[in-house]
Amino acid sequence: MNLYLTLKFIHIVSSVVLVGTGFGSAYYMYFANRSNCVRTQHHVARLVVKADWWFTTPAIIIQPATGFTMAYLAGWPISTPWIAASLFLYLFAGACWLPVLWLQLRMAETSEMCVRQSCDLPDSYWHHMRYWERLGYPAFIAMLLVFYLMVAKPDISL
Repeated sequence: MNLYLTLKFIHIVSSVVLVGTGFGSAYYMYFANRSNCVRTQHHVARLVVKADWWFTTPAIIIQPATGFTMAYLAGWPISTPWIAASLFLYLFAGACWLPVLWLQLRMAETSEMCVRQSCDLPDSYWHHMRYWERLGYPAFIAMLLVFYLMVAKPDISL
């Protein structure tokens, strides 16, 4: 296998890890937060934070590294419309993800305190949860659009 195909394989796998971890985390956090079981909410929030550090963060680094290298090897300038659009959407998703990371850290800390004190979650937890969800939807849609652009490489004009 040549360098380009090796990078393409790594790029595809890391994109699946990136979006799959995000979707899986959102799925479990969404339903855990509707369980009204503080222990479950804490357990899932803690695991979501770990998943972001262990899987999402490396994939976030691997994606542009492999993408830019493949574009260079293929002779596609970054200004190629589908690449530029993908990059914009990727940065948009990242701009949503950074506050999400902070929010889920707060949610994990708050739920841990409530587990230790055997109390209900405070309003701040629910406030963080609402923003966590609101930021997740556009980020996920942006990443689906990036998938489309990576596969179709449409001839678009920006």
